[in-house]
Amino acid sequence: MSLRHAVLGLLAEAPASGYDLMKLFNASLSSVWPATQSQVYGELTKLTTAGLVEVAAHGPRGRKEYAITGDGLAELRHWLTAVEPSGPQRHDGVLRVFFLGIVTPLEAQTFLLHQAERAAQTRTTLQHIEETAEWDEEMISVYGRIALEYGLRMSAAQEEWARWAADEVTSAKAKKASELARAQHQEDRQNEAE
Repeated sequence: MSLRHAVLGLLAEAPASGYDLMKLFNASLSSVWPATQSQVYGELTKLTTAGLVEVAAHGPRGRKEYAITGDGLAELRHWLTAVEPSGPQRHDGVLRVFFLGIVTPLEAQTFLLHQAERAAQTRTTLQHIEETAEWDEEMISVYGRIALEYGLRMSAAQEEWARWAADEVTSAKAKKASELARAQHQEDRQNEAE
């Protein structure tokens, strides 16, 4: 559902072709809701069929410029004000943390430090966007900057947590839990062999 609303939101700013929408996605939304060209064009077709956008102009080489309709704007407003966000999303990196006791403390620490580095790289990328983007008075710029701040803060928190967790997995308590898990696994294998 959110790709639909991302496209409607971009078209609420100004009419655009599929190509223009992809440029906008890559420049603004890709860090929070990535989409491929085929997804965006497919969504434009669905939105047109549903009457939420319309072809506002035709250009050379079959280029179409799309504009949001009144129904599309009503749908976007409804989504913004009446539909609860989906909440926390699945995060397979954090899911793995639950099972790090199966590997050695060094392997667990290496995994977590890699997560810290990934978060630091994300923050560096977002800082570059913050420094180089042309922040103007338009809706996407103003609110895009607010969304960018979320990414900056979240990546900083993720890095801090991963570095803390990397220290935790080498603690005596974590080592003991890992040893117990491996011993239980070893015992289960021996019982199966008998």
